Amino acid sequence: MKKQTSILLASLVALGMFATSANADIKKGQKAYLKQCKKCHGNGTKGAAMKTQDEWEEAFEDNGAVFKEWHKGTKAEKYANGKKFEKSAADLKDFLYEYGSDSGNVPSCG
Repeated sequence: MKKQTSILLASLVALGMFATSANADIKKGQKAYLKQCKKCHGNGTKGAAMKTQDEWEEAFEDNGAVFKEWHKGTKAEKYANGKKFEKSAADLKDFLYEYGSDSGNVPSCG
């Protein structure tokens, strides 16, 4: 009985650690959004809701080809084609996908 309890407890701790690290990407994406996107697209609630989850998924395929196309000829073109975007793209995608218009989720604080 003691061994089963230990295994259960270890599993819960491991699951808790996984949940925290999975959520960290969304938080990093929110920070990237607030820093790079908010000035044109508004707060995170408004910006993420511009597209559905499937549209956000598609936008970030092939190194963000669709995302880059959307920003061609805008003030954000330099960001979309630069190293900052490459570095934050996965986190930004996680944030935008998590709060897409069809997700039913609403980000807190921006």
